[in-house]
Amino acid sequence: MKSIKVFQFLGLTSILLFTSCEKYFGDKTNLDFIEVPTQNYREVAYVPVQPVLDNFVRPTFVLAGFDELIYVVDNATEEIVAMDESGRELGRKSVPGVISIAQDRRLDILAIGRKDTMISGTLRKLTCIYRLDLSSPLGYGIKYAKITNEVIHPFYDRTTLLSNDDLVKFNGIGTLSDNKYYVTRTGPNNTASSARTPDDAVLQFDANDNFITPIAVNVSGANDRFYFKKPYAISSFVKPPQINASSSQNFIVTSLNDETVLKLQVIEYSESDFGSQYNSVVAPPGDASEADGFLFTPYKFEQPYGVTITGDGTNYIFVADREKDSIYQFSGNGFEGVTPPPASGETKFVKTSFGGTGVELNQFKEPTSVAYNNKILYVADAGNGRVLRFKLTLDIR
Repeated sequence: MKSIKVFQFLGLTSILLFTSCEKYFGDKTNLDFIEVPTQNYREVAYVPVQPVLDNFVRPTFVLAGFDELIYVVDNATEEIVAMDESGRELGRKSVPGVISIAQDRRLDILAIGRKDTMISGTLRKLTCIYRLDLSSPLGYGIKYAKITNEVIHPFYDRTTLLSNDDLVKFNGIGTLSDNKYYVTRTGPNNTASSARTPDDAVLQFDANDNFITPIAVNVSGANDRFYFKKPYAISSFVKPPQINASSSQNFIVTSLNDETVLKLQVIEYSESDFGSQYNSVVAPPGDASEADGFLFTPYKFEQPYGVTITGDGTNYIFVADREKDSIYQFSGNGFEGVTPPPASGETKFVKTSFGGTGVELNQFKEPTSVAYNNKILYVADAGNGRVLRFKLTLDIR
């Protein structure tokens, strides 16, 4: 990767220029004592913010909340851990089988976990969304959280339970400005000839956890309800810090299907006089004169377990690839990296994606989630049992 250098001039605040006329003012003043200003080069890259947050066993998800707190899911202990931005732990809440979470604008936590239920004398382990209210007469926070509702598969949609419904899983949640939300779901029943909704789907729920509809994507003028293949991570465009409250119903979704060419899709929602529809953003791989990498390059990712978009107006997209042990950054229009510094004279995007397998502070083992707030990038480094924080050198003053 071609590195763009940021020049920092460590000069003198003032220089007195002594001039003389020989034989009148004496010999010419020797200026050799003045040190020549040097240049300090700094690469555009993400650098670790210490200390490492390692009070976890297997952190599978990290969330930057609308309440300015950071939440981490420890799947091994089945807990949601709340921290302030300094990394100080504020409390924990046990949720059965919790793997991922989201927060709506009412500051409720939506947690995907497991519900163990006895049905006809048989223990069934069903995927479930738990709604947690963080407010109580004693105060606000995860330590005061109480479960106020449960969305258990498949009873939000049908009353009958199939023999393989235990294999259906909710994976990720993306909340919208009106507190509706999307949920990714995977499972074994995806026969195209079936009249049933496929298990592999993106579902929409209202603000009160009522199921609305599976999302069908417009393909060649027809709505395709089998469009999504093993959808996993999802991110809406509604993110903190809420500088501009977005009413967008667009979302980004990843796929863990080995045969899918583009394992990340941007889905746009639109309305017209003829109704509403969802369309997949289709873009060419990109122009090599503008960037060295592109979001829509075929087979760019292997296992994109995590995705998020920044909510500060920069619209950067971050992807965590568990198989490649890497974090990727893209602009909103699909260029990999960030815009170069104004003084660099460069126009090509600077590639800032990083990672590799290991335990160093810029390496990962099975990263499964990313979050971003206040110019800090958070990575759930699940295999190493830690959450890492990074800051772009351009954002360091």
